[in-house]
Amino acid sequence: MDVLLMMLSVFVLSFVVGYLLISRVPPLLHTPLMSMTNAISAVTLLGALLLFDEGMPVSWKLLGAVAIVMAVFNVAGGFVITDRILRLFKKG
Repeated sequence: MDVLLMMLSVFVLSFVVGYLLISRVPPLLHTPLMSMTNAISAVTLLGALLLFDEGMPVSWKLLGAVAIVMAVFNVAGGFVITDRILRLFKKG
């Protein structure tokens, strides 16, 4: 339970710090930032998949499932936004 509490604390802290940092990024830098968050979300997906090992408690697997859903949402959204931005530069 102590490890789960520590993991949740790290998650909440990283969410707050990430929100504060991203909210201060100028709009001109949003596209490179999206690429970086996609890379981070891919690493999050790999880490969350490790929580589905047979020896892990159900609560950790639930936390891993939530992490997978959030990371997939971020990666998919990043690809949609990147595609939309790239279409702005196509001619005709």
